[in-house]
Amino acid sequence: MSRKCQITGKGSQFGNRVSKSNAKTRHRFKPNLQSKRFWSEDKNKFFCLKVSTAAIRTIDKVGFDQYVRKSGLKV
Repeated sequence: MSRKCQITGKGSQFGNRVSKSNAKTRHRFKPNLQSKRFWSEDKNKFFCLKVSTAAIRTIDKVGFDQYVRKSGLKV
């Protein structure tokens, strides 16, 4: 499974590590992904998803079902 959020689509980014001597080496920034179970009131069941922590905070704020409807996901 790829390192990509199943809800927001957030994935890896690339950049440089810069030393004191200004030497640049390539670096990969990975997203903070967590496996989390979400309860759906509409479907009356749990969904196990691999999501970013930013998505978890948003879902906690607005609710899983409303967030899915707003983002247009098919769950």
